[in-house]
Amino acid sequence: MPDTFLLIQMLGFLAVIGAFAGVLAGLLGVGGGIVLVPAFFYAFQTLGYDGPDLMQMCLATSLATIIVTSVRSVMSHNKKGAVDWDILRSWAPGIVIGAVLGMLLVAQLRTTTLQAIFGILALFVGLYIGLGRTSWRLGPVMPTGLGRATVSPVMGFLSVLMGIGGGSFGVPLMSLFSVPIHRAVATAAGFGVLIAVPSVIGFLFVSLDGPVPPLTVGAVNLVAFGAIIAMTLITAPLGVRLAHAMDPGPLKRVFAIFLVLVALNMLRKALLG
Repeated sequence: MPDTFLLIQMLGFLAVIGAFAGVLAGLLGVGGGIVLVPAFFYAFQTLGYDGPDLMQMCLATSLATIIVTSVRSVMSHNKKGAVDWDILRSWAPGIVIGAVLGMLLVAQLRTTTLQAIFGILALFVGLYIGLGRTSWRLGPVMPTGLGRATVSPVMGFLSVLMGIGGGSFGVPLMSLFSVPIHRAVATAAGFGVLIAVPSVIGFLFVSLDGPVPPLTVGAVNLVAFGAIIAMTLITAPLGVRLAHAMDPGPLKRVFAIFLVLVALNMLRKALLG
């Protein structure tokens, strides 16, 4: 049986993480995964689970929470008619293929390598959040044919390597191809489902080396999953209310700086081994 005091410690850490991720998701429209992965890493490391496969567990558990939050988000957005089902259906095969390939690669890599990958990709996401402009465009419509066949699996693949859903890559991509922002956010939630479901199914069968927290199935920690879902469902609506009550622009720039610092720290840890 798991140690009761250890479970209480874990729940305390994870409740704070989930509350923070939920507020940020509601306030800034960023995916929770980009906050959850480094937060999981520091929490589990502090609790003594600093094994060679720690990042695998962080990525897999983050993606598991994304299944629930993305399904809930898609259902909510669909009631308002905001989801572009044509984009979602046509991009689904490539995203799923990329997500499966990403899961297979993550299962073979160790924490230091995954830290470096996360750090590099998070650095780019942070710079885009901080410096990107809503007026930037790459084209009038979303790519089709070869463009879609190339970009969709890459998006699914990179998202799994970061343990994130569809928001961090999907929203900027659709915005750059002239999809209105509210429609991009709604449709990207669907991307999150397509990324998370197949990858998490695979992660449930991954065997981790080294010490793992209680109630871990494959690479997914059920304590973290339950705590994060419970807290984000409570705090995300608070973030939404705050977003309507204040200008999120300055906060988005602060978050971009925070994310860049987290990315650089991940890279530092990866280099130090």
